[in-house]
Amino acid sequence: MPLPWSWFTRWFIAWMVASVALGTVVVRADIAARREAFQSDARTAHRLLSQRAAQHDAILATLVLLDPAPADEHPSTRLPALYSQVLKVWRRTAAAAWPEASLAMADDRSRAAARPALAAVDGAAGHYDLVLAGVPVSFALRIELDRWVPWSDWPFASDGAVKADLAHGTQRLPLQPGRQASGWHGGVTPGFVFDKVLDTPSQPFVLHLQRATGPADWPWGRLAAVALALAVLMATAAALQRQRQQRLRTEQLLRLARTARLNALGELAAGVAHELNQPLTALIASTQAARRLLDDDPLPRATLQEALGHARDQAGRAADVVARLRRLVEKPGDARAAQPVALGAAVRGALGLLQPELRRLGIQPEITDAGVNVSADPVALEQILHNLLNNALQAMDSVPAAQRRLQLIIDVQGDRGVLRVHDGGTGLAPELLAQLFQPFTSTKAGGLGLGLSLSESLASAMGGALSAQNVQPAGAEFRLELPLAAAR
Repeated sequence: MPLPWSWFTRWFIAWMVASVALGTVVVRADIAARREAFQSDARTAHRLLSQRAAQHDAILATLVLLDPAPADEHPSTRLPALYSQVLKVWRRTAAAAWPEASLAMADDRSRAAARPALAAVDGAAGHYDLVLAGVPVSFALRIELDRWVPWSDWPFASDGAVKADLAHGTQRLPLQPGRQASGWHGGVTPGFVFDKVLDTPSQPFVLHLQRATGPADWPWGRLAAVALALAVLMATAAALQRQRQQRLRTEQLLRLARTARLNALGELAAGVAHELNQPLTALIASTQAARRLLDDDPLPRATLQEALGHARDQAGRAADVVARLRRLVEKPGDARAAQPVALGAAVRGALGLLQPELRRLGIQPEITDAGVNVSADPVALEQILHNLLNNALQAMDSVPAAQRRLQLIIDVQGDRGVLRVHDGGTGLAPELLAQLFQPFTSTKAGGLGLGLSLSESLASAMGGALSAQNVQPAGAEFRLELPLAAAR
């Protein structure tokens, strides 16, 4: 059975909400872990650069201590070979002048602070100058940035996502380009950022590190595993809920079935009482008439035999009713009782049982018989005909005698034999037509409302149908359809 969309949608939305909520927790934990790793690597990078900067101070201090020495054999001439980041060395005596104004200004600052001082910073060229004022000789170094960074120990890949540079005022010395914080690899925030001044006062560069992060860095494997696990859990919960609903529905259906069986049993009991009432009433009337005849002198034997014959017939009819109802209960699908029956003969037989009522009402039935043979259970057909004819007579009990008319038309339509019972009574109330064949719906005061319901059930069980309608100028027409008997 296909699943209802509303049921599927509710579980799908629940899975989506749970996946997003738990996925958010996983992503936030992953971001926190990557941020901590970035901060740890950033501290390592800061320590490495601070150590290299302090090395420059030590180089200058060593040069000042080694002076005086012959100019052509001075240790400063061998520095570029020893330290690859040193591009150039200046040595200035007290009587000489610095070749660049920035060096002279840095010399004054160095002499005042008694430590190396930063001179010019050239971000475009990627180098800067450092001066240490001494007596009688001062030294200056030009440091190349790219060779200054200890790349072998550097914690970040040079072509990775981390952008690194050194800032001094408005000057920026780029170390590695990194990646822009936008698109799939970037988010709405700058990402992970680290800013800290180097620990060497002579080179107060601010180390700026930035790591762009976005959806591309999320743990998609773990997110997929979380979503799959939730899907399995949701599917299991949905299956358990559906099983529970089906179990509850089955239990409700069983309760309804038990109630229906009890109702059917009650209806059957009422039906038995209804069907047996008429033959038993006729049986009592016939036996009472026979008893009265026994007191007559001389004894009217022919009349007595007729009364006893009627009693015998009604007793047999009651026995047939009980046998048929028992067969329907024990074997509801058993159709072995169906046999060819002359519909006209069955109608005349039912009219014979109602002769006293016909005489009382002064009605002479009008029969049009096309000689139709139908396939039916004779006892069930007799009950249907008796109910229809008896109802028709009762419908004409309260109308004027001139209006009382009973027409019985037997014909063939297609593969069915049709009986139309047309009475001249008061007709059927419009509000009763829609539920006329439902149990306990009656047009008579004090009626049980089971006769037409049982008749319709009997007709359907034999492959036929029973319907009703009002006709003009007065009265109602009941239409009984039964399958034609197979020709032999």
